[in-house]
Amino acid sequence: MNDSGDAHVPTAVRKTLMATIFYSLAGEGRGHATRVRTIVEHLRGTHRFVIFAPGDAFDMLAPLYANSEVRVERIPGLGFEYDAENALSPWRTTRGALAYVARLPRLVARLEREIERERPALAITDFEPSLPRAAARRGLPFVSLNHQHFLVTSDFSHLPRALRLKARALGAVVDLYYHGQATTIVSSFCFPPLRASRARVVQVGPLLRPQILAARPEPGSHLVVYLRKFGSKRLLDALAETGREIRIYGLGAQPSRGNLHFFAIDERRFIEDLATSYALVTTAGNQLLGEALYLEKPVFALPEPNNAEQQIHGRLLAHERTGESLEFERVDATALYRFLARVEFYRSRIERERLNGNRDALAELQRYLPAAVAFADPVPAVPVRRELPATVN
Repeated sequence: MNDSGDAHVPTAVRKTLMATIFYSLAGEGRGHATRVRTIVEHLRGTHRFVIFAPGDAFDMLAPLYANSEVRVERIPGLGFEYDAENALSPWRTTRGALAYVARLPRLVARLEREIERERPALAITDFEPSLPRAAARRGLPFVSLNHQHFLVTSDFSHLPRALRLKARALGAVVDLYYHGQATTIVSSFCFPPLRASRARVVQVGPLLRPQILAARPEPGSHLVVYLRKFGSKRLLDALAETGREIRIYGLGAQPSRGNLHFFAIDERRFIEDLATSYALVTTAGNQLLGEALYLEKPVFALPEPNNAEQQIHGRLLAHERTGESLEFERVDATALYRFLARVEFYRSRIERERLNGNRDALAELQRYLPAAVAFADPVPAVPVRRELPATVN
């Protein structure tokens, strides 16, 4: 893939001596892999990458970088487990996590050997625990760049008490993943206030892949729907009642049912459909929320059942008044009509210039790399950077 790699790096810069960067990521969902791909595509012309990816992330990234200078290695990873009703199963997820923890020392030792052999200049992790541990043992600086650390760095005092408690519990889990990063870069579709911290924290918008940056938002009439594992008859019936053309991704290609049209996941077509849509209906994952808002599409968010992080996302989306959020079991045609009646107001609330975190994230990473790199986005953006100093009194 050369969508935004060497072509966007000036020739004079490409001649700079390459440094090796180790990059690890979580494997659940597409958000982690999308962030990693964005960083790699901007820096691969001047730095060499070795990516350590589990699960879905490996399956997405390995074909993109086959036969290229970017090496993608499969590693074990943590992931969500679901029950027969497609709800997140805390018990199954915990059981899988315990099995992973038992294998973790062997994985860390493997990565330590890789560090000794390759001598990277920097490690970056997107919510993956083994590489930071190996880096710390080998004295290699590492940077945390993900979304999940918003649960640790954000002030959620404005949320309802039940969600504050969930955020605190999830934040404690996130804290267990790793410590000692040189910087915590939090990439998010929203910008809650930062908590006081003695660590360096940089808050940036979502990391946007080149296809999103190149897309031209246009007002359309159809709705785009993206679902992961969830597609209840109740929801599909409610969508059908709107009378609008509905383009559904995530449930596989199927014969159309009236105004409901089902498509297999296809990146190019999905982005085109999203950029020309009226609004988006989706589960409440951070990356897609950020991409949709950047493309000026208000969102009707449906947090996955039992997924507390997505519940927090939904509340924050509603708090910023760029969309609405509702539990799957409560969705009906009335709720969708109410959202559609407010779409133009929500669109007027979107601050698009804040929703490109690429430049700020790259600038922060450059603090730890040996050579300067010129950054260029296919679409100009005015970055917004919010950070806490290394020490807060």
